[in-house]
Amino acid sequence: MPWNPEVYNQFKNIRYQPFFDLMNLVAAENLYRAADVGCGTGEQTSLLSQRFENCYFTGIDASDEMLAEADKYKKKMLDFRLSTIETFTNTDSKWDLIFSNAALQWVDNHKELFPRLISKLNKNGQLAVQMPFQHDNILNKILLNMVTEKPFNQLLGGFRREPPLLQIDDYATIMLECGLQELNISLKVYPIIAVNEMDLYRFISGSALIPYMERLDAAGQELFKSLFIERVKEQFPKFPAIYSFKRLLLYGIKR
Repeated sequence: MPWNPEVYNQFKNIRYQPFFDLMNLVAAENLYRAADVGCGTGEQTSLLSQRFENCYFTGIDASDEMLAEADKYKKKMLDFRLSTIETFTNTDSKWDLIFSNAALQWVDNHKELFPRLISKLNKNGQLAVQMPFQHDNILNKILLNMVTEKPFNQLLGGFRREPPLLQIDDYATIMLECGLQELNISLKVYPIIAVNEMDLYRFISGSALIPYMERLDAAGQELFKSLFIERVKEQFPKFPAIYSFKRLLLYGIKR
């Protein structure tokens, strides 16, 4: 089950507000070459390019399906590249800005990942990262509990992906020790008003459910979906309901 841009964009407004908040942290000074890591459909990279028109942007993503959507945004100061984030960190490229909105949560071992990203910044280079902060995320708790139960633990072969995010203090320490200054670190709630349980299912089905669904056959996917929706109804007995989705925003400048 590859990434589906249409499903992902059903909650476009909710997913885009953290992007705008992160973009507003970025300064235009000393900004000539930037990477948007995990650029998805490329629309957000295009918005960055419009905001910082003197900077050359490269959008990087590992999904052919997402980058197929990004082709229409290509222009003189904006291109796209198929690459995993891990491969990107292992290149010797240098950047004035490394921007990543809702992508690094898919990469393991942040204690190694973030120093490697920061090492790719030029002097006065900026790091701007936003990630879902899932430690007490109800939908993810439902998901992680379900995949340890029968029959899904057997159907999935024991696969269970724990969110790789560190604690906020850990990111602050890494950023400081790697030479970032003028740190701006915040945890912000972006509330989702769900009309019914399907709203919440559709929200998570476009992201966190994908690695599990792609390991199940059609019958397993249908069973997983029905049970997940049932668990959501148990957690949210009354609709409309508010779902507090937390995002971690990290910003700093390498001096």
